[in-house]
Amino acid sequence: MIKIQNLIIREAQEFDAELIANLSTQLGYPSTSSDMLVRFTKLNSNALNGIFIAEHDTLIGWIHVSVIESLESDPFAEIRGLVVDASHRGSGVGTQLVTAAEEWSYKKGCTRIRVRTSMVRVESIKFYEKLGYLSKKIQNVLDKSLTGHSA
Repeated sequence: MIKIQNLIIREAQEFDAELIANLSTQLGYPSTSSDMLVRFTKLNSNALNGIFIAEHDTLIGWIHVSVIESLESDPFAEIRGLVVDASHRGSGVGTQLVTAAEEWSYKKGCTRIRVRTSMVRVESIKFYEKLGYLSKKIQNVLDKSLTGHSA
């Protein structure tokens, strides 16, 4: 692994939305800059969300982590998304972003952090296992469109 010199991990700002959208598209989640800005602004205004970027001359990665609150368990953190530019994968960028998310989560009072990844993303699973994450269960994701649903 070749580490990147002068890598900066910082909280994301509104002006990062276009590059965040570009990286999301690279991973298979197409997004326009304007759509990303709307989502970013909403999430960033909620203290239960942390969004960090990795910068080396330009934005080369991002991570979104949230505090999840529910009736059935104490709050925990969940990595909601992590993307590293294809040309920088394997250089330690993802590890540094995960470390930032873990530190943020701990400061928010979380004693546990979770990440969900598709079974087809074998490299992602290996990446998280290398960082100490353990597979707890396999589950189905059921989705229903509410388009056209009357309120």
